[in-house]
Amino acid sequence: MSSKDDEVLLNLATSFDKEGISSFRFDFSGNGESDGSFQLGNYESEADDLHAIVQYFNGASRSVCTIIGHSKGGDVVLVYASKYKDVDIVINVCGRFDMTKGIEKSLGENYEEAMEKQGFVDIKDPTGTLNYKVTQESLMERLNTNMRQVCLHINQECRVLTVHGTEDEIIPVDDAKEFDKIISNHKLYILEGADHNYTAELHQVELATVVLDFIKTSLQQVNYAMPLTCISSSVSQLLQTSEVINHIQDFPQEG
Repeated sequence: MSSKDDEVLLNLATSFDKEGISSFRFDFSGNGESDGSFQLGNYESEADDLHAIVQYFNGASRSVCTIIGHSKGGDVVLVYASKYKDVDIVINVCGRFDMTKGIEKSLGENYEEAMEKQGFVDIKDPTGTLNYKVTQESLMERLNTNMRQVCLHINQECRVLTVHGTEDEIIPVDDAKEFDKIISNHKLYILEGADHNYTAELHQVELATVVLDFIKTSLQQVNYAMPLTCISSSVSQLLQTSEVINHIQDFPQEG
């Protein structure tokens, strides 16, 4: 599961704050502090949730210039870009290209047998406590998500950055190279030695530098009249997560 308190996003939020860029982070349903059940797939629905938040900020005269996602969130922001076309800068940190890979690592070697017998797999932590349940429906949504087709539907005007570490133990760096082959307006940055969560401080610093440089360079090509907001992480002086989430219901969800 992912969280808005993911260290990767927290470090990026701190970097944005130092540069005077407002940022906002939130948990998707079933992740972190949000209610609901974690879903292995659910990319479209999470993109819809993100769209409601973008609408909220735009309606509050805060121009959303960038959306950023780490790991599964990287795929969600790409799905968003393919569907909504209203954010000019998208940053994918360690997203997965091939959704058929990594299933055994997430669900266990015998997941197919368990899924066939009971229609779901229980995922537990090392103490045996249930973390979340993966249903057949959720698994199939993950497997049927075609990131190649998603990427082909991203506007050429949308500037996309993919950052991936060479020592990523969760999602191989080759996935990043596949994104680079398909997304038309794309920059790929391979971060030597970095793991999936950028646990080394020097890798956190390099990631923040690369992301900020990309945003600044991209913004030079776009004229924003309103104050800028990057969505993925939050700073306290902007808005509390709950204040924004309470407004989501005001917006119709597009199917």
